[in-house]
Amino acid sequence: MGLLSETALAERVLDHVARGTTDLAAETWREPVANYRSEARFRQEVEEVLRRVPAVFCPSAALPDPGSYVARDAAGVPLVAVRGRDGTVRVFRNSCRHRGTAVACGAGDAASLVCPYHGWVYRLDGSLRHVPDEYGFPGLDPADRGLVAVDAVEQGGLVFARQDGAAGQPLAAGVPVLLGDDSVLLGQGSVRIDANWKVLVEGFLEGYHLKATHRDTFFPFGYDNVTVVEAFGPHSRITFPFRRVEALRDVPPGERSLDGLVTLVYHLFPNVIVARLSHHTTIAVLEPLTPAVTELVTYQLGNRRSVASDDGGASRDAAFVALGALEDQDMARAVQRGLASGANETVEFGRFEGALTHFHRQLHALVDPPR
Repeated sequence: MGLLSETALAERVLDHVARGTTDLAAETWREPVANYRSEARFRQEVEEVLRRVPAVFCPSAALPDPGSYVARDAAGVPLVAVRGRDGTVRVFRNSCRHRGTAVACGAGDAASLVCPYHGWVYRLDGSLRHVPDEYGFPGLDPADRGLVAVDAVEQGGLVFARQDGAAGQPLAAGVPVLLGDDSVLLGQGSVRIDANWKVLVEGFLEGYHLKATHRDTFFPFGYDNVTVVEAFGPHSRITFPFRRVEALRDVPPGERSLDGLVTLVYHLFPNVIVARLSHHTTIAVLEPLTPAVTELVTYQLGNRRSVASDDGGASRDAAFVALGALEDQDMARAVQRGLASGANETVEFGRFEGALTHFHRQLHALVDPPR
């Protein structure tokens, strides 16, 4: 499984638009409603998947300089990512080695990480630098009391972290470069949504709902239920064409560019979405809090050229995506309420929802491996 070239992708998009078709999976999929509501299932997904599979923690652009840090919970565990003086990004469990207090909060810049409780000081590489009144801790070896690191790698403009599992395995194998070195952080935020994390992931992965849900936002510019779906490893890429893509019909195939003519949505398994438009990229991290509550962490990025220009393209892209995202969040809440109604025992995905089927296949392979 690999990703299509731009030429091949453009050809498939134009073919679908001309015929009014969309990519179809080989089969449908039925997912038990209980898997969106069960506390036991939720714990399995967190412990066996979200803490063990390498996942995007933040974009590199959120850590632009030595001392830049981002602290947040991932799969229920407090972590902090920090760029060291050597330029390397490291991710630590956000817990002082004295009494466990978090050594960083939110995002910012710091010369060192200082515990606010008793003032223990850690260098940017996580090593313990200073203990106030150290004589009160006879035998304390600073070399053994640094912050606890988790596996992390910076690749293609993204910071990946894995909390548990075997070390030494590649953390971002097969993930293409999605962000350039000139990426600039435009904004970041988070919101709690009353829906299971999988319901929110699913909303990004199909165009079947475009006309019904986004009638006055996305639909006037795009097509209902016209997508190209590609799987690469456990991940997916879904291409949503804008109506203006038809201008490519008169362009020789080898000269076609999809820039500005499609939205590319990458699902980086298990819980991260990277949505790329022409001037702007949104990264969405779906952090499960309970079976029915998810924290949606978002980062909006542009490139230096688009941000420096006066045309406002990056800001318009970001506002456009944010408006549609509010509609998707409303639908996710409605889905979660409906799942509690008792009307259905399973959720059924159609053949044009193949990215959802791929997502659940990967999840089941880890949570319910064949015996």
